Formats: sequence, structure tokens, C-alpha cells
Amino acid sequence: MRRIGVFGWGIVAPGSPNVDVFEQRLAEPGSWLTPFEGYGPSPFLVGNPSFDFKDYEPWISARFPPNRFRSLKKKMGTPTQYAVGGFIQALGQNPGIEQELTRLGARAMCIVGSGLGDIPTYQRVSLEHHRAQRRWDRFWASPSRNAVHAQWLSAGKPSLEVEAPADPESLVDSDDYDLAQERYWRFWSGRSIELQRYLEELRAIESITVEGDVERAKSLVIKKKKAAVSDLRKKWQTPEPPWNQVSADALWNIGNTPAAQISMLGKITGMTFTPYAACSSFGFSLKFGMDAIRRGEATAAVIGATEPMPNTLSVGTFYNARVLSADGETSKPLTGMRGTHVSGGSAVWIIGDLDHFLALGMKPLGMEPLSVGVSSDADHIITPSVPGPRAAIRSALEQASLSEEDVCQWDLHATGTPGDFLEVHTVRSVLPETVNISARKGTFGHGMGAGGGWELTAQYLGFARDEVYPTTLTEDELNTEIAKDHRRFVFDQPYKPETAFAGKMSMGVGGVNSCVISKAFDKK
Repeated sequence: MRRIGVFGWGIVAPGSPNVDVFEQRLAEPGSWLTPFEGYGPSPFLVGNPSFDFKDYEPWISARFPPNRFRSLKKKMGTPTQYAVGGFIQALGQNPGIEQELTRLGARAMCIVGSGLGDIPTYQRVSLEHHRAQRRWDRFWASPSRNAVHAQWLSAGKPSLEVEAPADPESLVDSDDYDLAQERYWRFWSGRSIELQRYLEELRAIESITVEGDVERAKSLVIKKKKAAVSDLRKKWQTPEPPWNQVSADALWNIGNTPAAQISMLGKITGMTFTPYAACSSFGFSLKFGMDAIRRGEATAAVIGATEPMPNTLSVGTFYNARVLSADGETSKPLTGMRGTHVSGGSAVWIIGDLDHFLALGMKPLGMEPLSVGVSSDADHIITPSVPGPRAAIRSALEQASLSEEDVCQWDLHATGTPGDFLEVHTVRSVLPETVNISARKGTFGHGMGAGGGWELTAQYLGFARDEVYPTTLTEDELNTEIAKDHRRFVFDQPYKPETAFAGKMSMGVGGVNSCVISKAFDKK
């Protein structure tokens, strides 16, 4: 069976704009979380990525026309920019790997997953469209531009076949005032004879077809339509139609965009796709890449996960799912179980056939990934089960040809919620009491798929130094019920692993689990 090596990695994380800073900060046990300002003053902490896309402009501008960086900065949301930053970092550890990924052609893949996707872009685009729709409906509902509405008002608001919505002015002090306005304006704009005339004129413009030489005529038709629509708006003095206010950024930032942009920037022509496996997305990406290499379908793969910066939607939805801490203090896993903290960023690795890249003189990083076990709970949308994660652990151990006693260190998914207790119990139902367990979301927060990548990278960086980096947890903070199941944890001091083997568990929304088993180089 082909062995796999990690030959490049890049990190964008809270307080860490790159993997070098990330490694330096791991030696300190403190939290990297900061107050969330999206709601104004609020009780939430989040993991805001330290990131400036401009740091990557020299690399991009050295390979592409100047407008490429400007376009990426303007059109791409944070998940794509974070992923691109992580990829460019990952090219830096082994000179020549960029060229090798291109040379491999279809034998190099790009598999970059996500948990949330680019919800900040979709939130922004939706709000812009919503405001445009309000302006449009208000314009055509106005009695000065709507003869039907004006006649109804002048007649004393007689009964209609379809009852008109309540006058919003009667609800000016109500929480429903904005919604009442929208309903009222939509009702009357839908009965506007003037709007129907406008649309008839617009349809005539849009019906202009391309004739003759397609390439030449296409440009002429586009220009002709644009000018005619502009004249039409001036004639009617309308605001911008709402369909013109749906930013194309909603298309440029669909789920596969981070992987697609990496493939284009890296000239990687093999399979490119995006797994959505919630918090397990990094593990799934790693599995897909490793399996393709071992089957002989690929020689290398860019794998990883990327998540958006925390915003009001992500913080609010986690809070109303009852999994978010909201007291303004760091909620440490394995302690009070008050909830987790939303974070954003990316983790991107370049993995490859170990023998192939060693022959090219390249050096593997961290540890050797041996296996990835995956499973689904098939039980509950948010509460983890015991059988599902346990099946992923046993699958990973079996694939790696290891016994339970071989593993000396285990990194939990642990989110600082009541699920921590069940997760420790599950791990101990498989692994012996000698295993030393770590949990790092008190440091990074909950970065969904990227968070699993940060935690696994932290494990790899530590084992490369023959240690496990400290966590935020102190021994006296350990939850007493958890302590009844297990006592050996990585606290706020580094720990020296006894064997070469370690495991990392991720458990995603919907009960999607991934378990990575790895081996330290040069350690028995």
C-alpha cells in the first residue's frame, strides 16, 4: 500500500495569519478568541482570523496579469481568500512542489471542503437585494405613479375582491411595521398599470436577438440592450430593478469556489471538488485525497477546509441551536459545558505519494497520515451518538493495522458542550486508560471543517518536536463527571508522547464523523 506524506501546509486561524505564527503561538496555553462586534456590544466571543489578502498579491501578480489579484480581492468571499492564502503558504515548504503539481496534470487533485460555506457573501447579497426590492415595490405602489392605487384612495378605500393589506401607518409603533410596509407596497405594485407598461417596453428590448457573426453581434446586442434599458429607466424615473441588484458574487462564491480558485491559481488540472461534511470536512478531504493516491488515480492532492469569518448569521444560528457560549468568557472544553465559540479561517495541506516526493528530494512535514475512518450516526442532527464515532475510530485503527494500545495521544472534537462528556466516554469505550487526551477549541474556537484542520496540524507540529502542545485546560478545571471516566488529559503544560501513534476525531452536524490516525516519523 502506498504511503502518504504531507509536503506543504498553510493555516489561516484566529491570531495566526500563517502556519509559522500558528506554530509559535501553540506553545502558549492561552485563548485566541476576541469579542464579537457584529451585533454591536454582545455577550459573544469569536475566533476572528488574522488575515490580509494583500500579503499574497506578490505571488499572484508574479504569475498572472495585474487584474487577477484585483478581481480575486473584489469578488471572492473570505472562505476563498483564506483557502488561497493557505494554498500559497503550502507551496513554500518544499521548493519545486508548485511546478510538480502542474506537471502531474490530471494526477494532481484539489479537494477543499467546508462546513458553512460563504454565508457572509450570501447574507450581504440577500440584504442588498431585499433593499432593492423594497425600493422597487414602494416606487410602483406610490399613488403618484399608480393610477389604480390613487383611484382606490380617492374612492375612500372601498372593499376589493382581494382584501388589501393593512395600511402600514396604522402599525407605525408595531414590531410588524417594516413587514406591513413590504406587504402593502407589494400588493399595490402588483396592480400597477404603469408597471405593466414598463415591463412591456422592457420585454421588447430584451427580445433583441443576435444575428449574423455571433461574436461581433453578441457584443453589439449587449451594448444596445444596456443603452436601451438605461433610457427606459430615465423615461420612467425608476430605481434600479431588483433583478439588477443581485450581485454576481452569489455565483462566484458557490461551494466549490475555493477549490476551483486553487486549481486555477495552481494550474492543477485533475479532479477538483468540495466535500461538505460539517466539522468533519477536513478529515473527509484528507480521506478522499489519500484514497485516490493509494488507488493509483493520483500522485498528489491539495486538501483542506475553509470557513468564513464569524458574522451575525453564523453566531446567531449557533446560539439558537443552543450550542454557543454567551457569557463573554472563554468556554473551555471538558469544563462547564457552556457552549462553543464560532471561528473562521482555513487549513490547506498538500499530500502526496511519499516515495514519489522523496525521490524528488522533498521533505515530509509533521507526521505520516495512516488512515481516515468515517461514519454517520444516522441518529440526530446535532447530538452525537456512541456507535457512530466508535465505528469511525475502529475503522481507522483497522485500516492502520493498529491495536487500541498502540495509540498514546488523542485529540477530541470537544466543543465545550454536554457532548464532551459523551465523546470522552466513547473514546474510552475503545481506547485504554493510558491514552492522553487533548481538546483545543478553548484556544481556536469552533472553526467547523477548518477547525479540524487546525487541530490536526497542531498535533502534527507537536509530534514533529516530540511533544504535544499545551491546551487552555488546567487540571483543577476538569469537569468532575468527565474525570470519573478518564484522568489523563493535556492540560496547560506540554506533554511528551510515549509512542509514535496519535488519533484525531471530528464530529459534524448530522452525525458525520471522521477519525484520522497518524504516525510520527523517526519514532517507534
